[in-house]
Order: sequence, then structure tokens, then C-alpha cells
Amino acid sequence: MLDKKYNHHDVEFDKYQFWLDNDLFKAGDMSKEPFCVVIPPPNITGKLHLGHAWDTTLQDMIIRYKKMDGYDTLWVPGMDHAGIATQAKIDARLRSEGFNPRDMKKSEWLARAWSWKDEYASIIRQQWAKLGLSLDYSRECFTMDENLSLAVRKVFVDLYNKGFIYRGERIINFDPIAMTALSNIEVIYKEIEGAFYYLKYMIEGTNDYLSVATTRPETLFGDTAVAVHPKDERYKHLIGKRVVLPIANKLIPIIGDEYVDMSFGTGVVKITPAHDPNDFEVGNRHHLDRVRCIKADGHMNDSALKYNGLDRFECRHQLVEDLEKHGLIIKIEKIKHAVGHSERSNAIVEPYLSKQWFVKMDELAEKALDNQNNKDNRVKFIPKRFEKIFTNWMEDIQDWCISRQLWWGHQIPAWYKEDQIYVGMEAPTEDGWVQDSDVLDTWFSSALWPFATLGWPHNLDGRYFPNNVLVTGYDIIFFWVSRMIFQSLEFTKQRPFNDVLIHGLIRDKQGLKMTKSLGNGVDPMDVIEEYGADALRFFLTTNSSPGQDLRYDEDKVTSSWNFINKLWNASRFVLMNLEGFKESDYKLDNSTIIDKWIIYKLNETIKVVRKHMDKYEFNVVGSTLYNFIWDDFCDWYIELSKTNLENQTTKSVLLYVLGNILQLLHPFTPYVTEHIYQMLPLHQKSIMISSYPTYDKSIKWDEDIEKVNIIIEIITKIRTIKQENKIGKDYFLISNLNNEIDILIKDNFDTFNKLLKTKFIESLDNSYKKIDIPFSYGTIILGYKGSDKEDEMLSNLQKERDMLLSNISRREKLLSNEGYINKAPKEIVDEERRKLEEECNKIKFIEEKLSEL
Repeated sequence: MLDKKYNHHDVEFDKYQFWLDNDLFKAGDMSKEPFCVVIPPPNITGKLHLGHAWDTTLQDMIIRYKKMDGYDTLWVPGMDHAGIATQAKIDARLRSEGFNPRDMKKSEWLARAWSWKDEYASIIRQQWAKLGLSLDYSRECFTMDENLSLAVRKVFVDLYNKGFIYRGERIINFDPIAMTALSNIEVIYKEIEGAFYYLKYMIEGTNDYLSVATTRPETLFGDTAVAVHPKDERYKHLIGKRVVLPIANKLIPIIGDEYVDMSFGTGVVKITPAHDPNDFEVGNRHHLDRVRCIKADGHMNDSALKYNGLDRFECRHQLVEDLEKHGLIIKIEKIKHAVGHSERSNAIVEPYLSKQWFVKMDELAEKALDNQNNKDNRVKFIPKRFEKIFTNWMEDIQDWCISRQLWWGHQIPAWYKEDQIYVGMEAPTEDGWVQDSDVLDTWFSSALWPFATLGWPHNLDGRYFPNNVLVTGYDIIFFWVSRMIFQSLEFTKQRPFNDVLIHGLIRDKQGLKMTKSLGNGVDPMDVIEEYGADALRFFLTTNSSPGQDLRYDEDKVTSSWNFINKLWNASRFVLMNLEGFKESDYKLDNSTIIDKWIIYKLNETIKVVRKHMDKYEFNVVGSTLYNFIWDDFCDWYIELSKTNLENQTTKSVLLYVLGNILQLLHPFTPYVTEHIYQMLPLHQKSIMISSYPTYDKSIKWDEDIEKVNIIIEIITKIRTIKQENKIGKDYFLISNLNNEIDILIKDNFDTFNKLLKTKFIESLDNSYKKIDIPFSYGTIILGYKGSDKEDEMLSNLQKERDMLLSNISRREKLLSNEGYINKAPKEIVDEERRKLEEECNKIKFIEEKLSEL
């Protein structure tokens, strides 16, 4: 028997270990159609966040639904090593323990890193279990496992041999805090205050100068030219001459290049090939030197002369002062501009000339775009509008910088010996080769996740590949989804998944993004402790449509808990009335019209639920189930059934409907549904191996359903009139309905008597007040004794009038007192006058209402 009160702690603790290790979650039933989902791997940087709880709950819901619907389901768990982010966390812990991470041997540091991984992997598994995830832990993967590492090396080597991976000197985004390269999409642009510094570049041998505007004067030490547009009438005669580089006092050429926008600024641009990607291209066209003046850590080098060793921003400050002293600044114009910041460390990114490894993207991107025109192999984006984001990015894609200057990650399988480079699956056998110390971008290995987790490159499990669906946020379509698509097409010739279900971001109640700086983040484990996993899951899965952001609202989580509590109490009622119920007692023949009504309502609910589950519209499913369970089952059928509880058919219908409710709701709220299901007189080993309810086209019963709808309409209208007029228990009803409905009332007399707590009579004496309640099929007269609504309104208005008259009299006396007027603060006197005026207006309104009554 269920406990009297629903306690999510007791219910969920009972099933916690059940989710953590259960053979029910293992795939391999070859008689069934396969269905596979691979979990978006959480970073081992710490505990799960609310966004990952949303991801995984949606996937768990899909897996449970498909398993109950007869599929051989596989849900592969796994975690991501998250190179930059995890290394930063490990370094921070080491510093807190008194160690300088870079003073450690790499082998010692890596030992601590693997210890960190084991620690947080264990925490994440426990959190998955608390969320109730039905994962197949026998297939758990980690992006640095042996097989995944093998897959990473093979992809790198094969792409290199095909000419898709190359090593080159390019301007890359560099994080001077994390001390590593970043890809373009790891740079977040933020608007900050800055300035345009208009500098004088003196023309050689004259007193004339060119006005050059820059936001980064500290980079002038890397200038190797100034450029003008070759058709600019103002400057074209100067092309070929030279200017004096301010402070450095060296001569650099004036060049003509169509890159220069004549209408922007002064039309003169400083060219710094080693510190700007556009200048790098201009430098290549004009064979300019590449002079580095800023080091990777953001400090100036010896090219910056006396500013050598200064932080780049301190250099800017001192340099501007010196330029002003020498009369080389024309003006400084304050601006706000978008500046790139590292997604990981929030440092201002430094464009840096460096040798890095790149993936040549044009051909790979073209294959991915072409595949979207193949109706049999295209990836279906849900909602469809997100496909445009994918295609736009692929059409304008840049080569992907994949090398990172870190210790944590997949070390690049390239070795150097003097001027030679060797790329291979294993190290060269000869002496003298040194492996590249860089590691690969985390997303390089994550891009292989859908097929590397299923045995590739040794033996790809084609039964579960392509995966059926990926669930992820729109914020990583660039980072992850697009890369999985082109890597899968390149190495398996198939799409990685059939569908990609896109959800939005979780925001706070005000719509702000959850961040550490705002302190508005929510720990899903805290929510589970307070409200339970089922309440959190139901909130996460039913309060947002595909592609939309979700606002975390604790009131809505409470509402979800209340809904589960409602189900709990209804289940207690059903189970109490099923004590001693045996399988031989179960029968659905000879059903009453009320029994048929709830079976019909259930059947229609199943139809809607299945339609929208298959379309991933879980918010529609949630509201449909909520309305059916709360309104139709709990508020109506349970009440209507109370007059017929001795009937075995009604008991069977209660069991049938409750069992179906638990099955329909199970993917959303696995804990409470499993718990109640095990209490049913008839059940299987687990609700997960029971069948998901199916729609029965044969259920019609239109005439009987309409009769019950009329019963509900009559009861609802009478209750509403009673509530509006504050009518108590002392009332009676007279029917002036048509003959057919009169018969319906008589046939269901006990129902009306039980739910309305009164009876129909033939007539009323004059001591009763009467209200006519109209219906399309006649009228019911409600007769009652006691004050009606108007009497009560009259009494309340009289009381309010008396109170206002007393207040007006007091204020008038107060405001006629000159001593008060002269001594009291003016704002208080004004407030009293305002209140008096307000009360005088209100008394006029009340007098008018009293006159009407």
C-alpha cells in the first residue's frame, strides 16, 4: 500500500541503485527494431549543470518511450575530457595546494589529471542515477579511452594523408592566460570601451604626415608598411614612398592595396602582418616581413624596444604618453567596440602568428552541404529553422585550427626530426624523433563520438549506427553538430544521426543567461533534494517547445511536484479499493457509461500523446497528460466512480486507466510511476518492459460519451452558480429539462446526489429564493435559503461606506488644524490631502452603488 503522504525522498531512494546498474537498460534483443541515442558527453570539469540535466532528461524520456514501444534501445553513456576547461580546473586545484603546475613534470601532472577524471566521473555517474537515467553503463566511454584515442589518431592520420590536415604559419586566436590557440568559434565577442588613436606617420624627407587610426597602438612595433587604396586620389601619389614609424624611428613603405576602405577613418591603414589576420594576407601579397612584437603570454618582446617585458595594455598606456610628448598623436576618440574574448578564460584574445595544425575545410564542408540535399541520408533538424544556421556556417567556414598548447588531451600524432615531419598511428622506430607537444582541440575527438563509441575504427556496430536522434542545444551547432556531420560523412559515408532535436538555453526567471558572475545558476541536485527528480524532469521536459529557451521558475517546479502528489493521492484511492483484487476479477465488459467515458478519454489522450511524442513536442504531451490526469481522471472519474465501487468492472476500469496513466507518464517521471506500478495487483517486473499504450480505433460509444458530457455540464454549472452566489448546503433542484435528459438524471440519481449533495424535487415553497440555470436542453431551478449575493454585497458596501465616513471626518479635522498644517512636514500634509480627496471620490462611487442596489 502507498504511504499516506507522497515523499519523493523515500520513493527515489528506493529506486536509486535500480537506475545505476540494471540489465533492463542493456541492448541486444535482435528480434526488435534498434533505436540508439548517444549521450552528449558532459565535461569532467565538475558536477552536472542544469543544461546537461535538460539534455539527458529529454534523451532518457525518448529512450524509455521507445523501449516501452517495443524497440531494442541503446543509450550509450560517456564523458568528455574538455581539454582547456579541465586543465584550468586542475591547475587551480594544484595552485591551491601550493604547487606551480608548470614546474611539475608532465607525467606527474597527468597522474593528477587522471585522478581528477576518476573523481568527477564517479560524481557524474551518481548524478545521472539521481536523475533516473536509463543508461547502459556496460558501454560507457570517455573521449581519452583507448579505442577513442585510436579513432582520433586514425582520423588525424587519414585526413593528413588525404591533404585535409596541414601545418602552417597563420594568425590564430591565442589565449594569453590559458596559453593556447583557440578556434574561431571559441572566441566570444563582447562590447567594451576603447579608443581610436590617430597617429602621425611622418613622410620621409618632408614635414608632412599620414594620419593613421588604430585601436591597438602597442602593435606599431610590428608595422612593416602603411597601406592606401590605389585609386584614392588623396594618397595614390605617395605609393612607393616611405614613412617613419613613430617612436621606433624606422622607415616602412607606403603600399597600395584594394583591401583598404577609402571611406573608413582616414583611408590609411597600418599593416602589422604578425598581429592581424587581414594584415597577414596583405603582407603575403606584398612580401612584407612578419615582425612579432607581442609574446604569447601577452607581454611585449624586444621588438618593442624600451617597452620590452611590459604587459600589452601597460605598454599601450606608456606608449600613448610618449607619443603625446613627441607630438605624434593627433587626437584620441573614445569608442565602444566588439573585442574577442576567450570562451574559457575570458581573457582578451591576442591575434598571434604561430605555427599550428589546421583542417582544410572547403571540401569537407561542401560534402556536408551536398548531403543535406540527399533526402535518404540528410540530417533532419528539429525545428527545421536550425538547419539554416548549420548551412550558413558551413558555406562561410574557415580552416579549423586544431592544435592546442596543453598537456591534457590527445597528443598530436606527428613527430619531428630536423626538417622532417612524420605523421602516423605509432611513433617512428628510429632514434631522434620528437613528438609534437601540442594536443588536439577537444571538439576534434568529440566530433567522432557517434561512431567511435560504437566500435569504429575496428568494428562499427551498424545495427545502432547511424544513431536515431541527438538532443542538444542550439549554442553548439557550430562547435559539435556540424563537425560530427562532416567527420561521419568522411569516415563512415553516412550521417551520424537521423534527427537532431535542438533545444534552447536555460535562463533564470527574468530571462537572463545563468552565469557564475550573476550568481543565478541552479544546481539540479539541489532541486532534486527539494522537489525530487520526477518534479524536475517533468518541469524540464514540458515547459518549452523544441528550439525555445527555458526559464527556470521554481513555482513551476512546485506545480510539477503538486501534479505528482495529485497522482499519488489518486493512486492511493484506487489501490485502497483494489485490496484483494485478483487477476480473475479483471473484466471490462458491462461497463457503465461513466466507465466508457473515461476509457474513451484515455484513448483520445493516447492518440494525442503518441502523435506528439513522435514529433518531439513534449510540451504538448505534458499539457495533454496533465489535463487528462488532473481533470478527467482525478477530478471527474474518481468522483463519479464512487457510487459504483462495489462493481468489479468499475474496479477493473480504475486499474486499467491508472495502469495506462503510469505507462504514459513513465518516460517523464520514472521514479513515482515505477513505485506505484509495483503496487498494482497486476504488473510486470518493471514498468519499462510493459507496453506503451496504443490507440484503439474501435472505441466509439458516441451516444454514451455525450450522456456523460451532459452529466458533467449539469454538475459543473450548478457548482459554478453555487460558488458565485455563495450558496451553502441548504438547497434543492427542480428539473425543467427535456424528457431524455430527465431520464438520464434519474438513471444516474446516485451520481448527482453524491457530487451535488442534494436532490431533485418537484416544487419549492415561497421561502426559497430561486435561480434559473439555462441549458440548451431546458432549465434547472436552484432553490436556496439565506442571503443571496446582492444582500451580502449591500452589507459589505455599507460597512465600507461607514469606515470611509469615519476616515474623512478624521482627516478634515486634522487638515483644519493650523498648528498641524504649519508644523508637520509638507510632504506628509500633501499626502493627507491626497488621501482625503481619494476617499471623497470613493464615497461618491459607493453611494451610487448603494442607490442602485
